Amino acid sequence: MDREERRQFVRDHRTCIFGYNRKNDGPAMTVVYYIVDGDELLVSTMADRAKAKAVQRDPHVSLCVLDENWPLTYLQVYGTAELDPDPEHASQLMRKVTELMAGQPMPDEKYPAIQKMCAEEKRVVLRIIPYATFETPPRHVYQADDLDTLTHFTSKSQAW
Repeated sequence: MDREERRQFVRDHRTCIFGYNRKNDGPAMTVVYYIVDGDELLVSTMADRAKAKAVQRDPHVSLCVLDENWPLTYLQVYGTAELDPDPEHASQLMRKVTELMAGQPMPDEKYPAIQKMCAEEKRVVLRIIPYATFETPPRHVYQADDLDTLTHFTSKSQAW
């Protein structure tokens, strides 16, 4: 994948595994929806959740963007995250996330319910600014003859 293909892969999908450094133990990972906003990836979370706290300690995160079709394809993205506590930004993002989940626009009359939920849950926005991706896309076997040309190689990070 070249640079534009990697960026398009991220724009074309909606879920990722969000990885961050825990205060204790090993890295943490959780599946989240994300929204592409210009050059940033936006994730909604609660202020009291570990993701938000971890980003304040160490802004370096990784996202493993998932293709939701089988066989699974993915792309790892490395970024620097910032926490945006603005309640209106959190509500606007949650509206976009619910639209993404539902596959359809949310009616305007549902927005007050989204705002109420975001206020009660103390939702915040995590803004991830990507700086690198991992080079290797998965290699799949669809049929027995694919084994004749199946190759693997070591990889490296590529600039976003």
